[in-house]
Amino acid sequence: MKDIWLILFGVAVHVVFLLSIFDIYFTTPLVHGMTPHSIPLPPLADRLVLIVADGLRADSLFEQDENGQTRAPFLRSKIEKDGAWGVSHTRMPTESRPGHVALIAGFYEDVSAVTKGWKENPVEFDSVFNESRYTWSWGSPDILPMFAKGATGSHVFTHTYDAEDINFASEDASELDTWVFGKVKVR
Repeated sequence: MKDIWLILFGVAVHVVFLLSIFDIYFTTPLVHGMTPHSIPLPPLADRLVLIVADGLRADSLFEQDENGQTRAPFLRSKIEKDGAWGVSHTRMPTESRPGHVALIAGFYEDVSAVTKGWKENPVEFDSVFNESRYTWSWGSPDILPMFAKGATGSHVFTHTYDAEDINFASEDASELDTWVFGKVKVR
């Protein structure tokens, strides 16, 4: 009889430890109810063009090919002469959505989003898009609607390809990029 109580006590302790993981790690890092503050300085630019190339490694812009030429000459010239730039470092999970949230909203993806299958963030958040006058975006149906949903007013315009068009096993991985470039192209 004493052995059964010891086993039940051991199982109860393990269940408490297991549930504590969810209580500790599945708590949102976002703080709500803070007073917004404005910056009294003029903006650094009239407009921001943010191009996110999912899966583009930084070394592809820095390395040179066998002829001593850069692999991305246009982007490299913008880095060296015209624009401001930075290198983004990944954090787990290394998927598209968490990376976009970090870039555009300024925080790492809420871990409780895993309970929604990384399809949406269970906690509302602010982003650069919400603070802009207008935002136009083209890309994935898994990412863009999340930022439009959190925006106040009707100034965030999203254009996504069909979810059925996503095929990670495709021979040509540039098909979706071509769709985006075709929509963004200035006529």
